[in-house]
Amino acid sequence: MFSKILSYTLNGLEGVAVEIETDINKGMVSYDLVGLPDAAVKESKERVRSAIKNSAFLFPINKITVNLAPADIKKEGSQYDLPIAVSILKASDQLLADTDDIIILGELALDGSLRPVTGLLPILISARDGGYKRFIVPEANANEASYIEGLEVYALSDLKSVISFLKGEESFRPVEHRRYVVSGGKNYDYDLSLVKGQAVARRALEIAVAGGHNILFVGPPGSGKTLLARCIPTIMPDMTFDEALEVTKIHSVAGELSDEGIVSLRPFRTPHHTATTVSLCGGGNSKIRPGEISMAHKGVLFLDELPEYSRHSLESLRQPLEDRKITVTRAGGAVTYPADFMLCAGMNPCPCGNFGSAYRECTCTPAQINKYRAKISGPLMDRIDIQVEVDGVKYEELSGEAPAESSAEVKKRVESARAIQRERFRDEKEGMINANMGEKQIKKYCKLSPECESVLKSAYERLNLSARARTRIIKVARTIADLAFSEQILSEHILEAASYRNYEAALR
Repeated sequence: MFSKILSYTLNGLEGVAVEIETDINKGMVSYDLVGLPDAAVKESKERVRSAIKNSAFLFPINKITVNLAPADIKKEGSQYDLPIAVSILKASDQLLADTDDIIILGELALDGSLRPVTGLLPILISARDGGYKRFIVPEANANEASYIEGLEVYALSDLKSVISFLKGEESFRPVEHRRYVVSGGKNYDYDLSLVKGQAVARRALEIAVAGGHNILFVGPPGSGKTLLARCIPTIMPDMTFDEALEVTKIHSVAGELSDEGIVSLRPFRTPHHTATTVSLCGGGNSKIRPGEISMAHKGVLFLDELPEYSRHSLESLRQPLEDRKITVTRAGGAVTYPADFMLCAGMNPCPCGNFGSAYRECTCTPAQINKYRAKISGPLMDRIDIQVEVDGVKYEELSGEAPAESSAEVKKRVESARAIQRERFRDEKEGMINANMGEKQIKKYCKLSPECESVLKSAYERLNLSARARTRIIKVARTIADLAFSEQILSEHILEAASYRNYEAALR
């Protein structure tokens, strides 16, 4: 007998339909699985055999051939266990039901119970776009599936329940659709009210978040660079439902999704400085998984102690910072993941960390300082819009009782600036912000007066900047103008934006 069951696989974040074809004939007893399966899929044979027997069904003692079509796409993961089991039961006449319009996904335990699978959300979205409406998934994936509207998703607990449902012997209610609820900042452990002093750094941080600009903090140890960085998510605008879906798809593929089923807080990724290029960019021996660059999508990638990262790893950031996406190419193929993140980095100005400090004396030689700073390439530094020198804080500022401005207050101004940008770019690409503007948008929305051009030319020549740095100064100035509710970019906005490129000039 022959049967066919529909399932799905993933290529990056795009789902691809897979047909599970099973043929059972008389002959020498065997169980063959073909169709370019990986190790996890090959091992499904024993899981399926035990699950069928322990669910009170008969495993056919015949020649069994299971084909995963199309055969030229590598099949990875454990989500094929359940559709293979259903296909075998259907081919052996233990299941008489129409299964042509239902997608089946799930990993089987040896007792027949269903375990959750990764990457369910992008699979459901791709299958919906392909015209499919009905799905059977593991019960543990119910929350993840509940956020997609217009689908009939049945979250079941074991193989026996799946067969009873398909036979019509038992009815189950589809997963109830859940509305996305914005989490806000209630789950964050940090707040800008904890940051004492550092008025310039706080101002730069507000500008960076308001326009989505990359930022670098340079200063001695203990000056508050890390604390400032950890406050960034608390002043970022809340994620929209579409943004949350984008982020959740990536985290689902990576297997890092919480029981809530959706990522409602903006990611804040802090890879250690020993992180490899593959862990940052993504990859793997078989399945190409997203790296830290993609896991930070719509959030923050914080690289503390920037010069301690390997040169090769840092240089891998250059292309994603420009294109807002990353294409990972391996022997098994190429996958493109989104990488629209805000880069925040922190570093000491020298090996001892005290160069330029008004409170501590530097013990490094000029050669040591130059060697340390040379670890950060000019092209990478050129892509960091805002570079702020952070010095130590006086004791009086630390012990003072005057409360610092909270994240909630700063967030209001950031959201006002983002609202201006949404209105400005309503006819452009969805979700565009100032940091994402290209030359076309800059010419249209960032027209400079002769006075502004004169100020910008002076800064360009005095700081010996590149053409890219000039463009980024204009983008930052546009954000400063938005925070000031100014329709036009003024000379003071250009001056402030240019002041944030001083450290780059000092490195030369």
